[in-house]
Amino acid sequence: MSSLVHNLGLSSEVSWHDVYSLDDPSLLAFVPRPAHALLLVFPVSSAYEKARHDEDESLQDYSGTGPQEEVLWFKQTIGNACGLMGLLHSACNGMTRELIAPSTPLSHLITDALPLEPIARSKLLETSDSLASAHASAAAQGDTIAPAADERVDLHYVAFVKSAKNNLWELDGSRKGPLNRGHLEDGEDVLGEKALELGPKRFLKREMEAGGGELRFSLLALGPSLD
Repeated sequence: MSSLVHNLGLSSEVSWHDVYSLDDPSLLAFVPRPAHALLLVFPVSSAYEKARHDEDESLQDYSGTGPQEEVLWFKQTIGNACGLMGLLHSACNGMTRELIAPSTPLSHLITDALPLEPIARSKLLETSDSLASAHASAAAQGDTIAPAADERVDLHYVAFVKSAKNNLWELDGSRKGPLNRGHLEDGEDVLGEKALELGPKRFLKREMEAGGGELRFSLLALGPSLD
């Protein structure tokens, strides 16, 4: 994943790191800070599907455009690309956007996407040769064969980023739009206790309360590179 975002134009000053615990300070200390974005990977459970359906029923389809948007959100229309969507949402928002090199696929994507409405942004992603090439190259580096676009996969990716206005946003291309999960203070990053409670821990709490829910998950943090 680090290779993919670097090839797309994100500075090598930041990379993705595994988060081994949400509660153990000694394990959290291994993650370089500040963390600019989180990427949660989890199985799609019945509890998650119900919560998503119930919340989306009260929401209108997002129609934001332009540089006044607090976050840049992409609606997912490409099959089995939620991981790529999570990477794009993480790289194109918050402090991370400032680390994108000019004249790169990511910088061009942001420039082209900002004035567009969500459906047009989806078309932009669908027709991007640079994204498709970088994604295919990264997928080929893995230890398993990448699934076809129409293959059913039960894992899902959700990104959490902190905006310039200190709000924690949940960014998921399968939802009706970006979701503001709450305000963070100056100096708090997305791996701080409050952000974890508003983000990843909220997912796990819902699964535990459902009884027999899915507690398998992985979490990645985008932060300073160790090299």
